[in-house]
Amino acid sequence: MFNSIHKFTLVVGLTAGLLSCGDDHNDTGTEFAPNMYNSVGYEPMTQLQGDTNKINPYGMNMRLPVAGTVSRKKYTGADSLKKAFLAQELLAKTVPNDSLSYSAALLKNPLAATPENIEAGKLQYERFCQHCHGEGGKGDGLVAKQYKGVPVYSSDALKDVNDGHIYHVITHGKGRMWPHASQISSENRWKIVLYVHELQKQ
Repeated sequence: MFNSIHKFTLVVGLTAGLLSCGDDHNDTGTEFAPNMYNSVGYEPMTQLQGDTNKINPYGMNMRLPVAGTVSRKKYTGADSLKKAFLAQELLAKTVPNDSLSYSAALLKNPLAATPENIEAGKLQYERFCQHCHGEGGKGDGLVAKQYKGVPVYSSDALKDVNDGHIYHVITHGKGRMWPHASQISSENRWKIVLYVHELQKQ
C-alpha cells in the first residue's frame, strides 16, 4: 500500500516528467551540470551566451587578429587544388547513395585532364576496373564473361555521361557494380573519371 509520502513523490515525479516534455527540438532543457561539457575557462573557439569576458574587447573569447594578418582563406597553387578536392568531397557527402542524378548535376572533376592525370587514371583503372569493364571499356573483362551485364562506355547510353555520374557510380556502385569508395581514394576516383572519358571516345 502506498502511504501519503509515496503518493506525493509519485505525483511530483509524474508532473515533472510531463512538464519536461515539449515540442521545441532546439530546447536542450535544463542544464544540471554545464561544467561537464562547457569549460569554466574561456575557450577561444566558443562564445557561450552569457560569457562575461572582461579581458578582450567586446567580451569576445577570441582576440582580434593583429594588423597585417594574412587570411587563411587564400589558396594558391597546390593549396587551391586541395580546396577544390575538399569542396567536391564535402558536396559528394551530401548526396544520398541513390541520387545519381544529383551527383551528375552537382559534381565536377577538380583535376585537369592532363596527360599525367589521365595516365594515373589508367593505372587505377587497370587495378580496379579492367577485370570487369575490359581494357578498352567494352564490358569484356574476364569477370564480365561470368558476371553478365557490364556496360560499354562508348555505347549511346554512356558515351555522354559526365564527371559526377561516373564518380557517383565508382563511389556508391550501380546495379550489379559494388561501391568502391573504401578501396579507392577520392583523388584516384577522379583520375579514373578522366580515363573513363578517354574510353568513352573510342
